Amino acid sequence: MRRHIALFAVLALALSAPAVLSAQASGGAKPARKAARHDRRDVRRDRKDIHQDTKDIHQDTKDIHQDRKDVREDRKDIREDVKNGDLKDARQDRKDLRQDRRDIRQDRRDRRQDVRDLHKDRKDLRQDRKDVHEDKQEQKDSTK
Repeated sequence: MRRHIALFAVLALALSAPAVLSAQASGGAKPARKAARHDRRDVRRDRKDIHQDTKDIHQDTKDIHQDRKDVREDRKDIREDVKNGDLKDARQDRKDLRQDRRDIRQDRRDRRQDVRDLHKDRKDLRQDRKDVHEDKQEQKDSTK
């Protein structure tokens, strides 16, 4: 039964493929305009991505600074608790210190990834601008 269904699906694809290909081939000038429109859309999208990545990097940097302040505070609390003989609070502060160190590592990882994303988006933007320029040149040359 499965073989019959698979055979039917292959047969249906084989019959519909030439019609789809001929419809795509007869497009004429529309695909060129569509490609140019998509390239311009990609440029806008890449600019938005760059803006968002820049904001993410800024926020991650703020988080890292805040976590560093927390680590300094935790160290200070541990020293005071040990000096006062309050070992239970000192243990809790050590636990907080470990968590804050983990947060710093995670925020640094996030910032590095955001920087990578920013570089990739800038590269994509350059390529998309180049594509838009090439499309304009092709359109200009085809009208001559």
